[in-house]
Amino acid sequence: MVYFSAREATLGQPRSGGTTTSPTELHTTAGDVPLQEYRLALGDREWAILHTGLVLSDEDEQRFLNATGGARLPYGVALWPAAIALAHELVARADSIRDRRVLELGAGTGLPGIVAASLGARVTQTDRQQAALHLCRLNGERNGTTSAEQREADWCDWRETGTYDWIIGSDVLYFEAMHPHLRAIFESNLAPGGQILMSDPFRAVSLRLLEALDASGWPVSLSKWSVAAEAAQRPIAVYALSRR
Repeated sequence: MVYFSAREATLGQPRSGGTTTSPTELHTTAGDVPLQEYRLALGDREWAILHTGLVLSDEDEQRFLNATGGARLPYGVALWPAAIALAHELVARADSIRDRRVLELGAGTGLPGIVAASLGARVTQTDRQQAALHLCRLNGERNGTTSAEQREADWCDWRETGTYDWIIGSDVLYFEAMHPHLRAIFESNLAPGGQILMSDPFRAVSLRLLEALDASGWPVSLSKWSVAAEAAQRPIAVYALSRR
């Protein structure tokens, strides 16, 4: 079973007012994709993240997934609410991640890993999409976190042998066929005493993996966040796992 914590918070709009148009473009073999900028302000810090589109509400997600042809934006370089929630969770755990080794799975635009690096963590960001890694690296440079390392990696052909104090990922549990590969990564790359943070918009398929992990010695708890921008709002769970 998955254990719920009482912690809940609402994410307000960043000082920029959300997503704004940026003249920057992402150049791909399929053509040039215009980029927008999202600014996230927490306390006295602010991060600026380039992305191909903000997929915030359920309606946004359905439009994104149902788009065809040239209207379909690359999945990995869109900005998803789970990444925003995970960024907030990392700031809330700043003291626990400082000077720690952090592995980000499915980094996409890189927001959570960039926040972790800004807080003093030693971050390795991985993704299988070259476009995502390029944008992830660009966002790191824009936010002054050039110490983070980006690596191309495929969960089905995983070659990373290092161990990490934290493994993080935002909205990476949605594809059930990948669950055995993710579990293998957790088991092989999490250092003794380490923790995992996975953010997810309460997808039923994600819960199946989490419940299986919990039953086999990986206690799961969660914090609930509500990601909001203008009229759209979506609840996001950040699941915390550790190995007994």
